[in-house]
Amino acid sequence: MKTMLAVAVSGVLLAAMPAFAHHSFAAEYDANKPITLKGTVAKVEFLNPHVWIYIDAKNDAGQVTRWQCEGGAPNSLRRQGWTQNSLKVGDSVMIEGFLAKDATNTCNSRSIKLPDGRRVFAGSAEDGGPNAKGAKPE
Repeated sequence: MKTMLAVAVSGVLLAAMPAFAHHSFAAEYDANKPITLKGTVAKVEFLNPHVWIYIDAKNDAGQVTRWQCEGGAPNSLRRQGWTQNSLKVGDSVMIEGFLAKDATNTCNSRSIKLPDGRRVFAGSAEDGGPNAKGAKPE
């Protein structure tokens, strides 16, 4: 009987783990601190649970700074037309998003202006961030 109870409790805890692992927009990013970054793609990680785009952007003093920009889940972005080859190392992009609360060079991406001039939605409709629902690519 104790073994069955232990197995049941373990099963419930394991099933709930993804909920603990996932974070909301408000937990990590500040909706009152929008940012626009222009730079060159240094790396793209098209992996679960979120896509990460790393860019080298110049600050106001002309110094190059590496930024990491979180996007939506790969599956969500694929449904919007993204592929692993949508961004390549060396591409010039403009990313609009929101700064991380921890003051690192991290942002949550909302839209990305691609090298061909198209602007695409890069966020996750489920994360609770500003403009998450109803945003449409241009």
